[in-house]
Amino acid sequence: MKSVLTATIAALTLGLAGPALAEYPEKPVSFVVPWPPGDLEDVLTRMIAEDFQTEYGVAAAVVNKPGGGGGPFPGAIDVATAPADGYTIGSFVPAVALIGHEIGIPELAPEKFDPIGIFLTYPFVIATSGNAPYSNMEELAAYAKDNDVVLGHFGDVLTPTQVTKALAANMDFEWAADAAFDALDCNTLASGDADVINTTLQLILPCLDQVKVLVAITGERITKIPETPTIGEVDPTLNIALWNGLFVTKDTPADVRAKIAAVAEKTMKSDRAQKVAAETGALVYWKNAEESTAVIEADKATLATVGAALE
Repeated sequence: MKSVLTATIAALTLGLAGPALAEYPEKPVSFVVPWPPGDLEDVLTRMIAEDFQTEYGVAAAVVNKPGGGGGPFPGAIDVATAPADGYTIGSFVPAVALIGHEIGIPELAPEKFDPIGIFLTYPFVIATSGNAPYSNMEELAAYAKDNDVVLGHFGDVLTPTQVTKALAANMDFEWAADAAFDALDCNTLASGDADVINTTLQLILPCLDQVKVLVAITGERITKIPETPTIGEVDPTLNIALWNGLFVTKDTPADVRAKIAAVAEKTMKSDRAQKVAAETGALVYWKNAEESTAVIEADKATLATVGAALE
């Protein structure tokens, strides 16, 4: 009788506890890259997805969701509105974390994301065609006072665009017009769609001998173009670098975050990821969640300076 009672109690206890929770991950994982394929964040995030699949034995893939003039924000909305379970991970540039919650997009407000970690500093540059009648920012500023110069960028509210416009304001010239593009590469300059482009060195490497790089929006000079000054050298008030990192929504469990971070850190330290850095001039590394949060807070302060320059 006692054994029957014990078994009955055990069965009831199990029933009340409900089914055991499956261990993450148990189904396919998506890494949302809100840009077309081919740039550095795409290349490196694909490496993370490959290693994630190998490590945990589930399908993992990059999903490219370009936003056109909306920049990374349509892709960020997809991550923000997905369940907070680690199966939809964002690979985001600074603007998503810095201003995404402040620009009137209901799905992104209040702040929706926490960093898993930052893994890339872009070799972001301001470049023009090789036959342009200016070779540095000072010459561009003088030329633009009497001539129309059109700027191409990835989106008006994005950090590199805002920094580029603030630099123009501080140098006392205006862009005649500007436009957003999904991709800014050799073809953009060759076609005349823009006179000056705000892009990554990766996208103009194929025609680097046919373009002029006027300034690097980086914290230190890019090894591929060591003669090009940084934004901080041209204007110390705008000293900022452009990065990319992995983000999840705030309710994502800690153990899930830890599993994503473990793979990403290992990937960024791998020989193949460091080879990308050597070939492109990018900085490839791993900053954990705490370190990444500190970077984001510092960048918010710099953006306040940028905003003041644009008022």
